[in-house]
Amino acid sequence: MSREITVGVLSLHSSKESKAILNAVDDLGYGTEWIRAENTVIDISDGEVTLEPDVDIVVNRLLLSKEEQPAEALGLATMLDRMRPMLNVPTATMTAIHKFATGTALAEAGLPVPNALLALSRDNLNARRDRFGEEVVYKTAIGTHGGGTWKLDFDDPVNPTVGSRQAFLQEYIDHDEQRHHDLRVYVVGERIVGAMNRYAPEGEWRTNVHFGGDVEDATAGLDEEVVRIAKRSTDEIGLDCAGVDIVEGEDGYYVLEVNPTAGFRGLFRATGRSPAPHIARLAIERAGGDVDPERVHELSATLDDSRPACSPRKEVTAPTEPVSIGYIEEVVVVGTSGSKSVLAKSDTGATRTSIDARVAAEIGTGPIKDIVRIKSGSVKSGRSRPVVDLVVGIGGTQHTVTASVEDRGHMDYPLLLGRDILKHYHVDVTRSADEESEPIEDRDTEE
Repeated sequence: MSREITVGVLSLHSSKESKAILNAVDDLGYGTEWIRAENTVIDISDGEVTLEPDVDIVVNRLLLSKEEQPAEALGLATMLDRMRPMLNVPTATMTAIHKFATGTALAEAGLPVPNALLALSRDNLNARRDRFGEEVVYKTAIGTHGGGTWKLDFDDPVNPTVGSRQAFLQEYIDHDEQRHHDLRVYVVGERIVGAMNRYAPEGEWRTNVHFGGDVEDATAGLDEEVVRIAKRSTDEIGLDCAGVDIVEGEDGYYVLEVNPTAGFRGLFRATGRSPAPHIARLAIERAGGDVDPERVHELSATLDDSRPACSPRKEVTAPTEPVSIGYIEEVVVVGTSGSKSVLAKSDTGATRTSIDARVAAEIGTGPIKDIVRIKSGSVKSGRSRPVVDLVVGIGGTQHTVTASVEDRGHMDYPLLLGRDILKHYHVDVTRSADEESEPIEDRDTEE
């Protein structure tokens, strides 16, 4: 083993997966650098390009799907890719995070994917949706943790965009009438390092661990057809490491997504194995180093996501004031079939944002996700209300939240902004978009 090879992990977010990879590289006896804002400098001087920190290979763990402007982060990864070898190169990562681009690439390679439709106009998208049957999946092309995904009935109209994100229709595939589930297969290089069945929680159809879905080990006895599909999907997209999501229909398997930054925790909970040492091994070997496979196997039995020794020291900066929002603010609410500009009241006493039922129906907020119990100042016992996904635009920033739906016709404002949105702002009670006196109280808090 030698510290002469240094592996860098490119991750501007403090993700547990990035920490686990760096710790695995360190445990395998090689140098590590966490490529972050605090320590990264690219210098062009007299025609020579230098990179700080200096590394021999880069593992790309940029969470592009969480970026408001993913092109900026993509540009950073592209620069580094031109300077050093990289796992999960930027072009492949961009294809993977755009779900329709993934489907296009896989379909052209002859791999099974659900039928899907993307159109740039509302008329074209709705005119052709009848071929999907009574239920259809509607999703944003870029999204994560199941956010921006809805299952709609046949007669629900849709838009080609949700907020600023492109959206499309996809066939809903399921062969289990009892409980919807899919399969995630984690591929690193040419190896399947683990697989798990993911089951949707009660009352939900999305299987993401983020939503509280159950997982079970599916690694042993994995169908050879699934192995072939997972490996080929990763290869056709051009990725080195990926979580491939596969669903079984009545007539075979279909690839739903190929995730370049799939999480480790659900897989570790299901299988007791971590992908981190396998990714570390692949990076080290690509850079010319040697790794003991038995040591990789030993390390994969733990998920060490503690703070790595190479973590750069955070810059000490003067605290900045949060963006200010008025007591009454004009915002844009976005649903699956439209958007609307409304006046919203800021209420720091409310846990959850709330929208008037008529506005929710007008913009198409999608299916009900859950029923929650709400306490109100006027009703001690509380009331039950449905909650739905909602996109709220404030200035140039969009927030996707789970909002409660209620009859607010007797209140002055059709939207109440709760702490799920207000936590990002400073509320200026002297500012009011309608320049009127303080409206009636309509404070709600979730139990």
